[in-house]
Amino acid sequence: MKRLPDAELEVMKALWAAGDDVPRSALDAGLTPFGWAPNTVNTYLSRLADKGFVRVRRAGRENRYAPLVGREEYLAFDSRAVLDRLYGSPRNFVAALAREGLSRDELDELRALVDQLERGKGR
Repeated sequence: MKRLPDAELEVMKALWAAGDDVPRSALDAGLTPFGWAPNTVNTYLSRLADKGFVRVRRAGRENRYAPLVGREEYLAFDSRAVLDRLYGSPRNFVAALAREGLSRDELDELRALVDQLERGKGR
């Protein structure tokens, strides 16, 4: 899997929000704030299909679209890619956050997350 450019990621977000096997009009509604021309959206959808992120199915006179990569799956991949590229390790990331100052509530949330992750691995 590769990281998506910002515009293609916005198209994927609209698709994830719209659901599975949706017509183009459902996607356009989620992309209205960007003001993209229809041909621009077509280009992004074609690129996403070529990359294996989107399935395109012809239904009569319209295309219907479905995500082939789930939102959570992509976010996990993208988060790890950013972490590796910018920080090298989770420890370095948390250290960078700590330098900027973490509140007591944020530290408690991190502790709870680590505890939850440890319990999950002990199964």
